[in-house]
Amino acid sequence: MKKMSTEEFIKKSALGGLVIVLPIALLVMGIRWLFQLVTDLIQPFTDLVITVLEFPEIIGDIIVLVSIVILCFSVGWLVTTTAGSWVHRHFDNRLARYAPGYKMIKEIVGQFFGDASKSPFANGEVALVKLFGIDNPTEVTVIVTSKHENGSYTVFMPTGPNPTSGNIYHVKPSQVTLCPEVKIEDAMRTIIACGAGSGDLFSNNNTNKK
Repeated sequence: MKKMSTEEFIKKSALGGLVIVLPIALLVMGIRWLFQLVTDLIQPFTDLVITVLEFPEIIGDIIVLVSIVILCFSVGWLVTTTAGSWVHRHFDNRLARYAPGYKMIKEIVGQFFGDASKSPFANGEVALVKLFGIDNPTEVTVIVTSKHENGSYTVFMPTGPNPTSGNIYHVKPSQVTLCPEVKIEDAMRTIIACGAGSGDLFSNNNTNKK
């Protein structure tokens, strides 16, 4: 076995430690940032609890957060009733009519927290698309989000390493190679990794050219 030099040992140990410590540090920073964001949003309610009950601020934050969770649960239960459903439907229709942007915000929130079966990512299918035409061999990884009556597809091409952003294209069926054996979460991992693992992912799964 080749003996490692002192310089190589220090470099390898430092990089190895960084790979372990950095993700943990980033996770802690993310949790701290999220907690700070939430507490800033509920600060007026926390101040009210502190003033009335004379509790420490952290206890006030916890009380307000628990109250919000209880409120969400109560509203969610209420809309399952006949009367609650009727009130929600009429209120929602009026709000969508008179509040610009409400409908779009509701649809975005629904994609993240609503019924997963209604999400295009849940119903979508992984595919490879010759984005620059069938005569160009270059292919990109996409999620098929819609199929049209004329046979064409609407696809979402995520960008790496952030798969939540990307571009939408409308392409002909001759440009699309569907990959029914490839799971969306597996394809997303390769996108987050900037393409690493794509070779094994697509070579080990059967693809059907449409």
